[in-house]
Order: sequence, then C-alpha cells, then structure tokens
Amino acid sequence: MEEKKRILTAGGLRALEDELQELKGPGRKLIAQKIKEAREQGDLSENAEYDAAKEEQRAMEARIEEIEEIIKNAEIIDESVIDRDIVSIGSTVRFLDVMLNEEEVFKIVGSTEANLLEGKISNESPVGKALLGHKKDDRIMVETLDGTTEEYVILEITREEE
Repeated sequence: MEEKKRILTAGGLRALEDELQELKGPGRKLIAQKIKEAREQGDLSENAEYDAAKEEQRAMEARIEEIEEIIKNAEIIDESVIDRDIVSIGSTVRFLDVMLNEEEVFKIVGSTEANLLEGKISNESPVGKALLGHKKDDRIMVETLDGTTEEYVILEITREEE
C-alpha cells in the first residue's frame, strides 16, 4: 500500500525534524531516567510512577514513528517556482469575510501542519481549498462543512522568506 504524500512547507519540515531530534535525544534520556528512578522504588507490580513512565515512553515512541513516517512521505513545496501573486501552499492570505465584514488572516499549509490556533489552515479544508489559485481582489464563494455559503474577498497575499 502506497503511503499518502504529506505536503509540507520548508518551515514545517524543519519543525518536524527539530521535534524528532528533541524526542530521540533529550526526550529518550529523560524517559529512561524516569523509568530507572521508578525501578529503584522496588515492586513494579504496584508502581504507578513506573507505569506512567512506561506509558509516556510508548507515547513518545509512537510520536517518533509518526514523525519519521511523515518525513519519509513528505513533499516539500518548492518556494522558488511559486507565483507570489497567487494563493498557494505556504501563502499567508488576508481576506475579508463579506457577511461579517471582518478581516481574517490564515497561512495555507498541508494537512500535517494545520493548526487553527496558530492561524494555519489546511489546503484540504473548504476555505483553504477555495483560496488556492486565486489572486488579490478575487471574490470567492466557499461552501463550509455545515452547508452554508460564505463570501470572501482576498485583500493581500504574502509569503514568509524561508
């Protein structure tokens, strides 16, 4: 079975690589120390600290495996060939929600990097998908997940220098 390509910006790839390095180095050492200290407390059958440390180790190893899989299947966006006047993955888009008369700003990223709290939306989300390929001053109609239609006007498209 072929794995799904994971679209990442160069910054997103760097963040994953940094997290992986942290988990494999200091993270593993910290967990090993917690397990060692819990073992020194004696009977492991009723040792909550040991159980918690082992569970933390399992979760960390699962995250390491997940990051390695994402990196292995990553497709990095080549910033040098992107038209900066058109919304694409890696663009930060400032747009007007016509109905609410409010401005919003989102960075369009691959689904792996999406994090609404950080202002990053997926290229696969309804809004992200609708914005892709458009230019400043374009008017876009977006059908949201709840079935309503929203209208946006693109005010500005920017890109971070990688």
